[in-house]
Amino acid sequence: MATEAPPKLVVRTYAPARGWLGIAAVVLVSLFALYISYEYGRFDGGYDRLMVGQRETEHEVQIERLEREARELRVQLAELDTMRAGQTRERAEVARSIGELQAQVAKQAQDIAFYRGIVEQGANASEVKIQQLRIAAADTPGRFKLRLTLVQPVRPDNTVSGTVVFRIEGARGAEAVTLAMEAVTVDKRDAIPFTFRYFENIDPEVTIPEGFRPERVTVEVRSSRKAVAPVAQTFIWNVEA
Repeated sequence: MATEAPPKLVVRTYAPARGWLGIAAVVLVSLFALYISYEYGRFDGGYDRLMVGQRETEHEVQIERLEREARELRVQLAELDTMRAGQTRERAEVARSIGELQAQVAKQAQDIAFYRGIVEQGANASEVKIQQLRIAAADTPGRFKLRLTLVQPVRPDNTVSGTVVFRIEGARGAEAVTLAMEAVTVDKRDAIPFTFRYFENIDPEVTIPEGFRPERVTVEVRSSRKAVAPVAQTFIWNVEA
């Protein structure tokens, strides 16, 4: 009778820790590759971390200076208020000085808000920023000249381009009315192109229809780059003397 061979013994090594370490290494490498791709994409799109940090520091210094000047102006304003209460003969001069100081304080507040907005935006700053809008009466009754200032807050070494559109909101009687750009511009344009590196002034002339009371101007800046979102800002209709 044949003798049966004993069963073979198979020894296998089981190391679960080694497998988890391999998976963790693959995940870490993948995350690092994604981060490198993200940073490269931001750099390729015009983002410069060093320049943005430097500009943030400059704007923070500017904010501190403006706030200090604003505090000094408020102290002077308080002193003049006290003088106005106690000196009847000098009321007219004090009132004029108070008006000038109030205008300076308002201007300082606008500048502080402008620079603080740039610092808060940081890396997410827009390609083009609307710095200010001024309105002046033209020689013809019912006509006004708008002075719109655009600046490039992030990388002024690059040229930016796009278009500007605006609308004027107000009322005719008791009814709220919005006038499109082509309805008020003298040349009936529906958009104004721009191309600049540091800043640009745009000076459209508009005609306000009789019976219409303008209250606000909403400006929208559209970049020629499809990946950049439009920038919109609303200003109070205030005609300068």
